[in-house]
Amino acid sequence: MEAPLSTWPWNNLGSFKYLLYGPLLAKWLYSRYQEDNIKETWCLHVLIICLLRCSMHHTWNSFSSMLFLTRNRRINKDGVGFKQIDNEWDWDNFILLHGIMGSLVFYMLKDLINLPLWDFKGFLAVAILHIAISEPLYYFLHKRFHGSYLFNHYHSLHHSSPVLQPFTAGHATLLEHIILAAVMGIPILGTCFMGCGSITMIYGYILIFDCLRCLGHSNFEIIPHQLFQAFPLLKYLLYTPTYHSLHHTEMGTNYCLFMPLFDALGNTLNPKSWEMHTKFSVESGKNGRVPDFVFLAHVVDLTSAMHVPFLFRSFGSKPFSTRLFLLPLLPIAFVVMLVMWAYSKVFLNTFYNLRGRLHQTWVVPRFGFQYFLPFAAEGINNQIEQAILRADRLGVKNEALNGGGTLFVNKHPNLKVRVVHGNTLTAAVILKEIPEDVTEAFLSGATSKLGRVIALYLCRRQVRVLMLTSSTERFQKIQKEAPAEYQKYLVQVTKYEAARNCKTWIVGKWITPREQSYAPKGTHFHQFVVPPILSFRRDCTYGDLAAMRLPEDVQGLGSCEYTMERGVVHACHAGGVVHSLEGWTHHEVGAIDVDRIDLVWEAAMKHGLKPVSSLKKTD
Repeated sequence: MEAPLSTWPWNNLGSFKYLLYGPLLAKWLYSRYQEDNIKETWCLHVLIICLLRCSMHHTWNSFSSMLFLTRNRRINKDGVGFKQIDNEWDWDNFILLHGIMGSLVFYMLKDLINLPLWDFKGFLAVAILHIAISEPLYYFLHKRFHGSYLFNHYHSLHHSSPVLQPFTAGHATLLEHIILAAVMGIPILGTCFMGCGSITMIYGYILIFDCLRCLGHSNFEIIPHQLFQAFPLLKYLLYTPTYHSLHHTEMGTNYCLFMPLFDALGNTLNPKSWEMHTKFSVESGKNGRVPDFVFLAHVVDLTSAMHVPFLFRSFGSKPFSTRLFLLPLLPIAFVVMLVMWAYSKVFLNTFYNLRGRLHQTWVVPRFGFQYFLPFAAEGINNQIEQAILRADRLGVKNEALNGGGTLFVNKHPNLKVRVVHGNTLTAAVILKEIPEDVTEAFLSGATSKLGRVIALYLCRRQVRVLMLTSSTERFQKIQKEAPAEYQKYLVQVTKYEAARNCKTWIVGKWITPREQSYAPKGTHFHQFVVPPILSFRRDCTYGDLAAMRLPEDVQGLGSCEYTMERGVVHACHAGGVVHSLEGWTHHEVGAIDVDRIDLVWEAAMKHGLKPVSSLKKTD
């Protein structure tokens, strides 16, 4: 049986819980058209404060998730996994609760409505009341919540998050946030009853309160140790992320709200607090652990650029799809794209751990369309080259490119880092999806790197491959690579109409709905084209991009790779993972070796990577 006030009353409402803000919005709109109710603007203030509090937590969480800024300042080096993200999904419940409680207070105390915009005495009063009442009250109650009964039934939820994040500050039970509302409300109401309250005071106190709570749960040390060296007493007046992280790792110490003074007075101050703070502050200027494997990716388009976890963590933890809330942000994304084009360098986006190895994803700040601009090629190559050289300097063992790599390997023959394009496993995933009884396949993008090896592999299986290409010279070059007895299975075609009777289409070049119409009923479209083709035919099935599921023992993975499901990565990414796990010492660049396809596939299976079924219907 659940303890009283341990669960939220709107748990089963999902996103519909936000409708509970509706009465406040309705009352404010109604008052706008009623002269005698024009003072009901308190409804608007409650809504604005709730919005600002959400923005505060989102901003802090975005900042703490920007690994390219915080990676060397992180306190807990582990990643935030999907389980923690799901557990903290409704982190903002407390903002709704406090909004409702604040509305009731305003409604019952009408005299508080006529507050002035500014009163300097109110800031002094609220600060004194906070220090004299809120801080010791919170310390006393927090310490009690670490008792056996209260901790097991209430406070353990807050401590269940393995990696502190600003959203963790809101991840607690109903009772705890009712108490937190009282801790916040006492200074505000006290100041108003003293006659020196103001609207600015209320906004300022609540937002500073939230800012400090986010600071303590941010998991990266931002306060320099030199500040405490210059002003020693300050360390008793303001806690740090390191200070609060110790409370979560070594419970029984550091109970304070924001001021370690009360831990010192209560003899619960962890003796390692200042030493650890200095350590993390000093080490913030040094490079952290060297990754064992780096996947070098690029942005697909403007909308998918907003799928990065440091923008919207919940959105990034699910497969990408275009949502309506992204559309107003497109102009901002466009400006950011221009700035990245002009100034940005390759940056760290995400990481996870696999069997003791640190795997990172670095992003080339270029969008998909830029790869087709002739004048942008040199800049893109420079970005990739600098990323490879940086990885080499750091001592990274493997780096997988979402593309080629021959140019850079030839230019820098003494590289210690192994460059891997990962396309061998991409080809293997596509080929293993094609049923053994298939006797004919239609292949577009037939002379590309992947198209070539797919054609050569299938012809060895005695599958007749209709290779769509207008270049007879390139077709014949590929055909001559096949063993003489299998060359007859490779057939050049120049039009989509040639595949009217072929039900296996392998798409390596984007095709329009009209071109898809030539496929017979029941066709399955395998594909290795980005972005994926439109699922136009209701009488056909469409494969997703080649992908593999990472082993189950992956740790700290909390974001989805483009449209892939949780725990699934593009096959080229998986190819780099396999290369790293196997400890292979060769570069995998240039033309794909058809003889290695089965070898790489077997290695992937051995290490627990699993193929992802790509069969889906459009209905």
